[in-house]
Amino acid sequence: MTARPLLYDLYSGAGGASMGYHRSGFEVVGIDIKAQPRYPFRFIQMDALEFVQRTMDGEYEMPAAWAASPPCQAYSVTKTIWQREHPDLVGPTRDAMEATGLPYVIENVVGAPLRTTIQLCGSMFGLRVYRHRLFESNVMLWQPFHPRHEATCTQVGRQPKTGEFMTVAGHFADVKTAGEYMGIDWMTRDQLSQAIPPAYTEFIGHQLMSYLERRKAA
Repeated sequence: MTARPLLYDLYSGAGGASMGYHRSGFEVVGIDIKAQPRYPFRFIQMDALEFVQRTMDGEYEMPAAWAASPPCQAYSVTKTIWQREHPDLVGPTRDAMEATGLPYVIENVVGAPLRTTIQLCGSMFGLRVYRHRLFESNVMLWQPFHPRHEATCTQVGRQPKTGEFMTVAGHFADVKTAGEYMGIDWMTRDQLSQAIPPAYTEFIGHQLMSYLERRKAA
């Protein structure tokens, strides 16, 4: 059996993005500064930027590709509500991955300083969440058709009615329903509120895998 190409998922959290990359064919290892006991794959607890440097120094196996979801609070619309300062890690993370010369993908919220992005939405994948997220890569990515938002979205704290989409953020009403709508069944409420639906990164991962296969065949 052919070994899966290795992908390191920086700032992995509980593994929503990691699951999508796994489903697209990668061996995924999560890297996060916080312990993640619910993470579904191999996990290394470490600062993400330190891990990239130590990988370049030969301490860890060099991957086929990198993925990263730097903390989004610095770019979120809620930052003005909470009036807190948060680190801007997109630039340093991009610089670190670019220094390796390998393919990479960065995910973040709308408003984050990403370059040449595509935007994904749950409606593109039959999910009952909108949850817009941007993806930057040094590999060309394409974006599927974005359906019109015709379903109403339930307010945070209220259980969705029939036909409604759900807002999975903050103190949403039903963890089980939220997990079903996101395509995730192993996370807590707080983890779901920060998670990326695996369908997004499965879609990205197939494109990344095709790129690696074309480069290998060239």
